[in-house]
Amino acid sequence: MKIVPGDLGDERVLALVRAHLASMHENSPPGSVYALDLSGLSGPDISFLTAWQGEALLGMAALKELDAKTGEIKSMRTDAAHLRKGVAAMLLSHILAVAKERGYRRLSLETGSGEAFEPALALYRKYGFVNGGAFGDYQHSSFNQFMHLNLRD
Repeated sequence: MKIVPGDLGDERVLALVRAHLASMHENSPPGSVYALDLSGLSGPDISFLTAWQGEALLGMAALKELDAKTGEIKSMRTDAAHLRKGVAAMLLSHILAVAKERGYRRLSLETGSGEAFEPALALYRKYGFVNGGAFGDYQHSSFNQFMHLNLRD
């Protein structure tokens, strides 16, 4: 498996982004989806990554720089054909390495609640993320969750 910068001109990548957004809207209450669309993924503060095995797109993830010491994980998604193969763990490990290289002190993320979000929550907890308060422009609700990982340790 190799992880490379994502090409938003690649139809396979676009299809995965569309599937991610559709799933977020399907499994979230109205007004509670903060997943990045194409314009968000191409922003200057975003490092958009894709995981590949040969010509097969396995997954995607983005790292958003909130400030010089803080990053946010965005748009993590494994292609449905490659679930439970370690794709998300590889992407998350890669993001952690990039964050540490950049000197970030903390990584944060926002996600939802419910059955559809449980696999992601379990992965984040396995890597040491803990629930905490809202950050950035997010507002707390009964649906969303905020997780943080201290990278100074």
